[in-house]
Amino acid sequence: MSDLFPKITEQGLEALRARIGVNIENTLEPWCYEATRDNIRHYAHGIGDDNPLWCDPEYAANSKFGTLFALPSFLFATNRIISGYVGGLPGVHAMWAGADWTWHKPVLRNDEISTNAHLKELISHETRFAGRAIQQIYHVDFFNQTGDLVAEADSWCFRTDRDEARERGTKYDGVKAQPQKVYSDDELNAFFELYANEEVRGSEPRYWETVSEGDTLRPLAKGPMTVTGFIAYAQGWGGLYIRANKLNWRQIAAHPGLGIKNRFGIPDCPERVHWEDEFAQMVGTPGAYDYGPERCSWLTHHLTNWMGDDGFLRRATCKIRRHNPAGDLLTFNGTVTRTYVEAGRHLVEIEQEARNQDGELSIIGTGTIELPSKGCLLYTSPSPRDFS
Repeated sequence: MSDLFPKITEQGLEALRARIGVNIENTLEPWCYEATRDNIRHYAHGIGDDNPLWCDPEYAANSKFGTLFALPSFLFATNRIISGYVGGLPGVHAMWAGADWTWHKPVLRNDEISTNAHLKELISHETRFAGRAIQQIYHVDFFNQTGDLVAEADSWCFRTDRDEARERGTKYDGVKAQPQKVYSDDELNAFFELYANEEVRGSEPRYWETVSEGDTLRPLAKGPMTVTGFIAYAQGWGGLYIRANKLNWRQIAAHPGLGIKNRFGIPDCPERVHWEDEFAQMVGTPGAYDYGPERCSWLTHHLTNWMGDDGFLRRATCKIRRHNPAGDLLTFNGTVTRTYVEAGRHLVEIEQEARNQDGELSIIGTGTIELPSKGCLLYTSPSPRDFS
């Protein structure tokens, strides 16, 4: 096997372990510092979410906060580390693979977001995709302009040897052996019915008392996966390494491991696995595929559709199980697993999963949602401080 890329080494891991618990300074600037009207809308549209609560100021003016506020996953755009910007092991591939979010307060229109981040843990795994993989877990805290903690999250990437993934990985052998899928109009129209029937709960409250264990959420469609769709997400989220001209040169000059030569011999960013089949296949996947934070955001989109304007997403987790290459159709399903009251909050727990057109598991997730209660009139018009 010829080695085209740098490999995971014990020396590199030892240097990375020395960073555990150390506050990270001088990271890449975020795509969004502020939750402006346009920034919120661009992120929402990047995941295919047109909920007027974050996209229509006139509609949001009549909501519980009297203004636009950000969809929960918008915070991905305010910190590069939560989105997969990893340090150490230069040139070793990083795949964003999951997150565990907790939200404490809403992010209102024009809130300014600052963050603190540190490397939390390194865990070694043996995987079908690439043999040895290092799970690199970061923790990030998110604050508004008054210093309030609005959210916190752990997210993780798997660092893998690109050469091992290409030569040894067996996870996608069946996919690679199949002929190129071409959908009929009837197949696509059947899938598009899910879009036609998508329900945004909106201003009609979903009261905690009306929810029971075993209730199911209306399925949510995402796809068909296309490079156009992946780029639409990058427009709202910002990407990690997408830079032009001098800014791209400056980035690669500062971090030579980011510059992986393309077919023209030009150093280009590793993020092009999301739009360049040739490079995606070099790291062991069937072709260009979706972004991890994008898929996590689809899970929370599913939850916010269901909970309505008066719900508040308290916690969400996601774990990615496979890539979604261009051509995939994805369907999300969810089931209520628990209803309970804790610290005066009326909460619902939901388990989610998404599968592709062949029934293969793509991602699993959970959500904990605070709903209004018919017996708690205070909830009908809370202020942001009530969410602390």
